Amino acid sequence: MSEQQVTPRIAPGGWRDVGPFVAAFARIAGRVQGTEPPAVFLTLGRHRRLFWGWLHFAGRLMPGGRLSRRESELVIVRVAARRGSAYELEQHRRLARRAGLSREEVMAVEAFVEHPGLTPRERLLLRASDELVADQDLSDGLWAELGEGFEDRERIEIVMLVGHYAMLATALHALRVQPDSPRGRRAAP
Repeated sequence: MSEQQVTPRIAPGGWRDVGPFVAAFARIAGRVQGTEPPAVFLTLGRHRRLFWGWLHFAGRLMPGGRLSRRESELVIVRVAARRGSAYELEQHRRLARRAGLSREEVMAVEAFVEHPGLTPRERLLLRASDELVADQDLSDGLWAELGEGFEDRERIEIVMLVGHYAMLATALHALRVQPDSPRGRRAAP
């Protein structure tokens, strides 16, 4: 999808469309993030039952996963960059900075270049993310390398985290969900 504004295929819903709980959740999330209520919540929230199941699952991966927030954000930013998801990148640049990544580290992760601030464990996570996005699989060699630094539950989580954010990138792209505006400023039509 190009960087130009496009019309969402399903517009973010209002209170009547998503219900009071999704609307309140989105409003709080927007305040925390410094944006208008996130369009991802107000769009997916139109299918309330699916929304709450998805949110529970997503929350088990991040922030409730076994990987550190920094590690999760590295993976998410890399997947978003690989999949060309402007929405995910916009959201997770901020979250990555809050999780302790420098602006330069985030830029390096997005640009697929090495950065001296990344640990060998973090570089391994990025390699795994790249391979999973490209091949929807991990080579036996990379799987073994992951086993040297990550326990089995963490390896499962890595695969699920990459898969989840790749799936979300697809949904955001297909639904044409637009990045959120900073609080108090609406996106141009």
